[in-house]
Amino acid sequence: MILNDKILVLDGISGISLGKEIEDTFRDSDRNSHYTAANDMRRKTFYKPVSEIKKAFHKHILDEDYYRNPKITNSSLIKLIEKTQPQTVFVIGFLYRFFDLDLIAELKIRYGFKLYLYDTDSCNLYTNKRELVYFFNKELPLYDHIYSFSKTSTQFINKLDGLNATFFPFGAKQISVKSMPKEHDVLFVGSADMRRIFLLEQLTSFKLSVYGSKWLRNQSVISSSLNSVITSTSVWGSELHQLLFKSKIILNITRSNFYGVETGVNLRIFETLAAGGFLLSDHCDELGELFSIGKQIETYHCAEEMADKVKYYLQHEEKRVKIAQNGYQHYLKNYTWKTRMEELLSHF
Repeated sequence: MILNDKILVLDGISGISLGKEIEDTFRDSDRNSHYTAANDMRRKTFYKPVSEIKKAFHKHILDEDYYRNPKITNSSLIKLIEKTQPQTVFVIGFLYRFFDLDLIAELKIRYGFKLYLYDTDSCNLYTNKRELVYFFNKELPLYDHIYSFSKTSTQFINKLDGLNATFFPFGAKQISVKSMPKEHDVLFVGSADMRRIFLLEQLTSFKLSVYGSKWLRNQSVISSSLNSVITSTSVWGSELHQLLFKSKIILNITRSNFYGVETGVNLRIFETLAAGGFLLSDHCDELGELFSIGKQIETYHCAEEMADKVKYYLQHEEKRVKIAQNGYQHYLKNYTWKTRMEELLSHF
C-alpha cells in the first residue's frame, strides 16, 4: 500500500473502542485515514415498522429464509465514500446490518476501492444458522480478503468457494500501567450468559467482582451471593483499565457459542495483558499457539480447575506476579495495535 493511500475504517461494531483504536494507530503511523461508526450515520425514516413489513414480504411472498433490512440510508453511505475517496475500506465486524450490500458492491466498482473485513463477531452468529448463512453468502463474497480474530472461523471461511481468510488475532491499546492496591481478588468483565453464570457461581467464596451488561435480566437464575457482587454496567476505556489495575486475577470466560466451537482469543485477553494483569482464561488450543501457558497466561479446562487455580494463585503472589510480568512483555513485543497494524498493512 502506498503511504498516502486513504484508508476508511468503517466500524460495524457499536459500544466498544476497537475500531477507533485501530484508526488511531493508522494516524499515529502517518497513514491517511478516516474513521466512521456505522451506528452514528443517518438512519432510515420509520426504520422499525418498515423493517417488519419488508421482512414479512421477503418471507411470505419471496419465500426467503432470512432477510435483513439495513438501517442506514443509501445516500449517507454514498456521501461518505464521495467525501473520503478511500483506496481501502477496512470494515470492523460486518456491513449487512447497516448497509445495502448491493450498493456496497456497486460503489466498490464505481470508486475502485479495496474492501477488507476484520471479522470480530462471526462466532456470535453460530447459534443462528439463518443469519450466519446470510452473512457468509451475501456479505463475505464482497471482500478482497478477510482477517479473522478466530482460527476456527478462519478455517471455516477458507473451506467456502471463493473466500480467503487469514487468522489475525487482536491487539490492545498501549497504556501506562499503574501499580494500585488490589481491591478485587477476582474480576470478570463481560455480559451475562448461562455458561458465565455457571462458572462464576463456583467463585462466590472468593472476593469476586463482576461488571457488564444483561445481568439484571438474569437475576432469577443467579444466587444471592453472586448477585451481590455484580455491577450491571458495561465498562470500557479508562474505567476498565482502573479495574484491571486493581485486580489480582482477571478471569476470561468465553461465551457459550465460542466455547462450543473451541475458539476463544477474545479482546479481553489482550486488554488484560496490556494492563499488566494476571489472566486466567478458559482453555482453547488457539491460546497455546499465541502464549506460553503457565508462563505468560494461565488457563483452566473446567469449573473445578478454575476454582483450584484461583485459590492457588491468590496464595502464591510471586508466581502470579511473574506470569503477569511475562505476559506484559510478550504483549509489548507482539500485540500492541502498532505492531498488529504494521503486520496488517503489509498484507494490503
